[in-house]
Amino acid sequence: MPSLWNDEEAAKYAGDLGSRVYTSRLLGRDKSLVLHGGGNTSVKVRENDILGREETILYVKGSGWDLEHIEAAGFSPVRLDHLVGLSKLTTLSDPQMVNEMRTHMLRADAPTPSVEAILHAILPYKFVDHTHSDALLAVCNTADGERRIRALYGETVVVIPYVMPGFDLARRCAEIFPREATPKTIGMVLLNHGIFSFGATARESYERMIALVAQAEKALGPEKPTPSRPVDAAPIRRELAALRRDVSTAAGHPVIVSTHQDPASLAFAQAGDVAAIATRGPATPDHVLRTKRIPMIGRDVQGYAKAYAQYFAQHSASTREPKAMLDPAPRVIIDRDLGVCTVGKSAKDAQMVFDIYSHTLRTIQRSEGLGGWRALPAKDIFDVEYWDLEQAKLVKSGAAPAFAGEVALVTGAASGIGKACVQSFLARGAAVVGLDIDAAVTTLHQRVDFLGIACDVTDGEALPRAIEQGVRAFGGLDMVVLNAGIFPGGTRIESLTDGEWARVMHVNLDANLALLRETHPLLKLAPRGGRVAVIGSKNVPAPGPGAAAYSASKAALAQLARVAALEWGADGIRINTLHPNAVFDTAIWSQEVLAERAKHYGLSVEQYRRNNVLRVEVTSRDVAELAAELCGPLFARTTGAQIPVDGGNERVI
Repeated sequence: MPSLWNDEEAAKYAGDLGSRVYTSRLLGRDKSLVLHGGGNTSVKVRENDILGREETILYVKGSGWDLEHIEAAGFSPVRLDHLVGLSKLTTLSDPQMVNEMRTHMLRADAPTPSVEAILHAILPYKFVDHTHSDALLAVCNTADGERRIRALYGETVVVIPYVMPGFDLARRCAEIFPREATPKTIGMVLLNHGIFSFGATARESYERMIALVAQAEKALGPEKPTPSRPVDAAPIRRELAALRRDVSTAAGHPVIVSTHQDPASLAFAQAGDVAAIATRGPATPDHVLRTKRIPMIGRDVQGYAKAYAQYFAQHSASTREPKAMLDPAPRVIIDRDLGVCTVGKSAKDAQMVFDIYSHTLRTIQRSEGLGGWRALPAKDIFDVEYWDLEQAKLVKSGAAPAFAGEVALVTGAASGIGKACVQSFLARGAAVVGLDIDAAVTTLHQRVDFLGIACDVTDGEALPRAIEQGVRAFGGLDMVVLNAGIFPGGTRIESLTDGEWARVMHVNLDANLALLRETHPLLKLAPRGGRVAVIGSKNVPAPGPGAAAYSASKAALAQLARVAALEWGADGIRINTLHPNAVFDTAIWSQEVLAERAKHYGLSVEQYRRNNVLRVEVTSRDVAELAAELCGPLFARTTGAQIPVDGGNERVI
């Protein structure tokens, strides 16, 4: 493990707190050290208070911050003497500990200090770093892990038997560390938990961490790749959608299920002993908050939920205060054919789970090679999973977004109404699959909850492949927006060729029929029922001259939607149609075309934009917002509707 220290970069960070920020970010860059809020760092600084009195302040990572992106504001400034005093108490409840830390901070707006703030305070070093190194955990999470750690590090580290993080751990370290530390000591190992390093400077503490972890890596030896067999390339979207429905039922709300079939995931899932080694527990207790204690092996969701309820009943019986059981749905699913699937309330959460578990499976395999993987007893993991202070990390203010855990597919997503629909669904918490013939759709959004796929919806082979890709990414489909379409130049019937007629029908009608046919089995499995929003046209109720093919194709699409509403109601699928008009912020309306059409009607461009009963301009966002709302709870009792979005058109009215 190389040091990432760079003198030129480091010079940009001034002062002790600045250098603390810099090396914290260096630790955060290496995912084998910390993941998603894991780990913590601190620095002790002498400062004057507002009355001019000098005191030592512990700047410790605040809860909710991630080391990779932490800023100075992410460190909580707490009076060191008070924290050291707390470590000498015999007991201190979690609420009392948090209150004492918060009421002795210098800034009222600072984040709540890390639950390990007292532990940082009692260590007699200016800079302190703490990580959950994969390599360290692979060495100590073995049958004789403590012996291996002591033999590996000797006097350079103090070894602390596992104690649940918080006050009890800080108090235990306050007893053991002064007794066992020597002049050679540069770190501390918390068995089955993580590793600390210390130093007089940020660089010294950071590079000691790197050196200690490098020793663990050397002890493990080179990683040996595990072979895996290729999985069948046959479509699995219906199986995944059914699995997602079952997991959502257990969770009590829709979830995202992301499928991972990279070589490492497949090799682990296909290992003959995976059921034994994967169900021993997490690499470090902190991970239970995201991954639960063990993954589900196979696809028996009901069986997993029943076992989880038994686990809860067994361990909650001995807690000091009553506990309410969390949902019993798995967060990690290991299946020989699917690979590793991860579950979350959002695509971001599912990705976090995979980030954590991809490191966990690697740690398990390396521990197995060192003599056998061993995790903490289930009771210790339960205590962290149901620890109020840790649960608070996952609680977010306010209600969940309307489409949290749901998946929308939008066609024609690269521009105009389709692009606006993508934004509207993302804003409501959905994961979105965007299809468009324009490859620009693939870079429309750089975020984990959007998948842009270049796809010609009229291609009978490409369309199922794209849907398959979307389901593998997010687990299923809940909502579909039929938006892709073409509007050819004005052609009167006597000049309309068979080829042009067929082209318009193929894109505006046939492709949408195929899309409905392909998505029906998936929508039928949507946890809250499937929904389809069809983007029609004002030309359905009020066609215009020169648009025979377009008007007929949209009218046929509207009729198709009505029949689908009739046929699919029993499946819990709702289909509603919007009829927009004069939406000028789309690709077909250039400034030249706008000016020409306005002149044709004897209007200015501005007048032409608002040439409707309400004298308002209709934008792509207006249409998209209503399309999203049609898929939401306000319209839960509506299907087969046709709604104009045109500012009021006299011919339609």
